[in-house]
Amino acid sequence: MPHITVNDHEFFYRELGSDPVALFIHGFPLDSTMWLEQIQILSDSRRCIAPDLRGFGRSSPSTRSVLSMEDHADDLVAVLDALGIDTVDLVGLSMGGYVALALAEHHPERLRTLALVDTKSTEDSADAKAGRDAAAERVAAEGRSGLAADMIGVLVSDSASTWTRSRLRTMIESTHAESIVAALKGMKQRPDRTAVLSNLSIPVAVIVGEHDVLSPIAEANHMAVAAGGALTVVAGVGHMSPIEDPPSVAETLRTLWSEGSSD
Repeated sequence: MPHITVNDHEFFYRELGSDPVALFIHGFPLDSTMWLEQIQILSDSRRCIAPDLRGFGRSSPSTRSVLSMEDHADDLVAVLDALGIDTVDLVGLSMGGYVALALAEHHPERLRTLALVDTKSTEDSADAKAGRDAAAERVAAEGRSGLAADMIGVLVSDSASTWTRSRLRTMIESTHAESIVAALKGMKQRPDRTAVLSNLSIPVAVIVGEHDVLSPIAEANHMAVAAGGALTVVAGVGHMSPIEDPPSVAETLRTLWSEGSSD
């Protein structure tokens, strides 16, 4: 699998298929392996690229104490520039959706379509910000296993398989503790970007799991209304809809991309 160095940092990315390009942004505190099914299914119609964000997965460790959504967006644009890619069909899940919205705000010319999966455009509430601080302190004191135990139960539906839950544990427990803390701080600082959606002139799709408790249907509908885009509720799954029901998510992405191709 390839690596590329930009912004004084080495990034790992997965790639399969041929142009046009779809760029997949993973969630927190995960890595590009969460997109394996989508890459496999969709590589017949897109050059699927799924990077590990700064400090995550197999990208090199980060020394930044805060990893902002803007930092990640700028890194991704630098990766695209280095690969000679102008525009992409952008797909982001959870924190990856926050990064996608930052990229849409600061680099809208790079987007052909936008898919927001199990994420939200609003900023954290006061309680959510306090929760991020508490999670950061727990990781610093106890490591990643406690966070994994807490998160797996809310990342997927009750019906998720043992294999799926084990896969998520692998991703979470493989993530650098300092990257987890820096990302928690970055997510806490992100602004409300609902207005970004209202200002976009590209096709937008919003996808959400029926049982997503982290980014529930009401938040998804809020984004779809703002963007004037389609809302797809994936039945029977939680926050990790691309892993729990890969075919349904892939079908929605194909529909979105066909709209983008017709413009």
